[in-house]
Amino acid sequence: MRLPEITPDELTDEQRTVYDALRSGPRSSATSNLAGRGLPGPYGVWVRAPAIGAPTQELGAAVRFRSGLAENVKEAAICTVGAHYKAKFEFAAHERLALAAGVDQRHLDALREGRPAEFCGPEAIAHSVAAELVESHRLSDETYAAALAEFGTEGVIELVTTVGYYCLISLTLNAFEVPLPAEWDDPFEGTS
Repeated sequence: MRLPEITPDELTDEQRTVYDALRSGPRSSATSNLAGRGLPGPYGVWVRAPAIGAPTQELGAAVRFRSGLAENVKEAAICTVGAHYKAKFEFAAHERLALAAGVDQRHLDALREGRPAEFCGPEAIAHSVAAELVESHRLSDETYAAALAEFGTEGVIELVTTVGYYCLISLTLNAFEVPLPAEWDDPFEGTS
């Protein structure tokens, strides 16, 4: 980690506002083990820059908990982004959420190993949207039409925003070399 660990008792008033939002919002279960410990994932980075951290965590809460997209659809897109950037924390955290949402382990294994993932149905469309955006930075007419037919205009906006938000998370995690919790395995260890 490029930033030293920061604990809740070291926070300024502005940083404390971001921390409290994380603790009282829908992510509270993910941050419930914070007593006396550093903040997990990107939160330990964003809390240090509250002018950016506050709206960023708000956007994340909207993407994760207020979107109309099905959980398996969001997680297929999120894991696609995490695998593209080899963002260890993101992929490890969201692989668990993807499995809980019904995403097949073989698709996640393919993403992790850099092989083509053969998702089906709406997950396949979400994967195609995410993969095209991170690889070519655009959507083909075919993928856009498929996404629009499946998710509608609002859903496509939510899906593209989800991809963008998790690109931000991936870059944050990688830039600051945010470590995995000690009890988690590196999802990309042994892959090229």
